[in-house]
Amino acid sequence: MKLSERIKGLQPPSSGSEVPPETTSLHPPADGQATPSDASPPVPTQSAAQPAASPLTSRGVAPASTTGDALAGLKQRAAKALFERMGSRFSDSSITEEELRTTARQELSAVVDEEQVPLSPEERRRLIREIADEVMGYGPIQRLLEDPSITEIMVNRSDQIYVERNGQLTLTEARFSSDEHLRQVIERIVAKVGRRIDESSPLVDARLEDGSRVNAIIPPLAVNGPSLTIRKFGQVPITVQDLIRWGSITPVMAELLSACVRARLNIIVSGGTGTGKTTMLNVVSSFIPDGERIVTIEDAVELQMQQEHVVRLESRPANIEGKGAIGIRELLRNSLRMRPDRIIVGEVRGGESLDMLQAMNTGHDGSLSTVHANSPRDAIARLETLVLMAGMDLPLRAIREQIASAVDLIIQLTRMRDGTRRVTHVTEVQGMEGEVVTLQDAFLFDYSAGLDPSGRFLGKPVATGVRPRFLDRFEELGIHVPPAVFATPAVQPGRR
Repeated sequence: MKLSERIKGLQPPSSGSEVPPETTSLHPPADGQATPSDASPPVPTQSAAQPAASPLTSRGVAPASTTGDALAGLKQRAAKALFERMGSRFSDSSITEEELRTTARQELSAVVDEEQVPLSPEERRRLIREIADEVMGYGPIQRLLEDPSITEIMVNRSDQIYVERNGQLTLTEARFSSDEHLRQVIERIVAKVGRRIDESSPLVDARLEDGSRVNAIIPPLAVNGPSLTIRKFGQVPITVQDLIRWGSITPVMAELLSACVRARLNIIVSGGTGTGKTTMLNVVSSFIPDGERIVTIEDAVELQMQQEHVVRLESRPANIEGKGAIGIRELLRNSLRMRPDRIIVGEVRGGESLDMLQAMNTGHDGSLSTVHANSPRDAIARLETLVLMAGMDLPLRAIREQIASAVDLIIQLTRMRDGTRRVTHVTEVQGMEGEVVTLQDAFLFDYSAGLDPSGRFLGKPVATGVRPRFLDRFEELGIHVPPAVFATPAVQPGRR
């Protein structure tokens, strides 16, 4: 017997704050579905027939919706009783999140008992979990956050939530009860990381406890109501073997990238939004030897470093008075005094790119960063533009010489039409010829392989056959890369 059927006789709340039935995963049965054997057992104080002039029917709501309203009312009463029982424990910093959740679930269990609604063990667990999600979690999106198959959650408005699975977007049935409900969840998220969102500061970048990236924007900037985007953070770090299995890179390419990191080449990971730049930066950084001191600098901490000797720095926005902001550029300058062996900048998007290039050129070899660009050539042009944003009146040739001297390798990522994310270029920055920064591709994605019946690209990155100039550095450092790594498919019989 469904939970919604068992509480059918409960009086709906009269506060006017009912949650629509679709906000819960426990839906009422369709008309005519209930049978005499499924009828709800009488509840002594609440089994009377529905009053003729209930708050719902007076507003023209169909009687079929009363079951969902009764369930919403039960949840509201349970949540209110939970706050009364927990009191100041919700704000007690000495209680861990896990302890708080355990205590709250115990109190919720007692609250549900007091409601005297006959529930099966499974129904009881579901009800307690849904109430806990509303009170301590993130409401309708809590289960989406817990679903490992979902990589991104996009709340366009309170009644429209999309998710990304396997690179494809899908509309979910999850809903917030109102814009105010969505706003409360947004405020709960940003408050946990010391950020704020209000009319004076209507947009914010933050992160969840697991490191997932959060962007929220509210009216007046968001015309259709509050909007929330969450890029989920995997609990288990993605490894180079995962990228090989997914077809993002090949084993020989992974071997080359490992050698480049050990040889302390300066590497830029380039790609558009959502192409997997941070994931690739994590994988590339995993090749850094354990004995080196690493300083990471990010707007919101996302990198999953696998080494022990790591110092993680995060930028800080301005306070309510517009003061106290600490940007990536200040952190990057400060990191130079922290005796780093490697500097990893999560993303360069402004004048800090000049400081990063100077660090790469002044003894901090082996540094890594990402940049938004659609090709290796665009990445060079993008870096030129970002350096100009530093406010220094530098001639364009001087900027290009800085880039050509500092950057050794560009890894280009592309999000394909089939939703997969692939490395499409591994490009060496060779130097300057006249006024132009010269680039040479070592690997290119093979688009000529076509598509399989499901529309997935069959190609993979293949070597161009050109021997990079940085192999001379490999030999000096005793790092051996087999010549077959750079052989074209035509030279390797049996290889595709």
